Amino acid sequence: MNYKIMNQLTLQLKRLGKKKVKTIDVVLDSTPKNLKQLIGACVRHEVKKYNEKREGDIVLSFLNATEIQEQGETGKIAFGDLANKTLAVEETAIENALVAHKDGLYLVFIDDDEITDLEHPLNLTEKSVVSFIRMTFLSGAYW
Repeated sequence: MNYKIMNQLTLQLKRLGKKKVKTIDVVLDSTPKNLKQLIGACVRHEVKKYNEKREGDIVLSFLNATEIQEQGETGKIAFGDLANKTLAVEETAIENALVAHKDGLYLVFIDDDEITDLEHPLNLTEKSVVSFIRMTFLSGAYW
């Protein structure tokens, strides 16, 4: 079966020792050809999302009953106010992600196959499952 190559991916984020899997949909600017490009594209996407949250103006934040219920299921109810307005630097974040991969702080699996070589060619399709597994027991939320 032939699937078309995609730049829209569903990522699974897992943490060592945790059962919960966070799934996020990502639309990349282009289709990554190797692992290095995939990591860079995912980091760019997350940096953009992170910076947009910090640049937005919130006049009045409040939660409705549905939002309280949804947040209660995750174990944390918050208004979304941000004290830290510092923007992330894209290139620094990509460099940090590549060093973290080299140091073994996270693993990357594509369709249940671990990819370790940054230059490994990728053939992502609309059916591909990309998983990032954080291997450290650090405090904090998903990256």
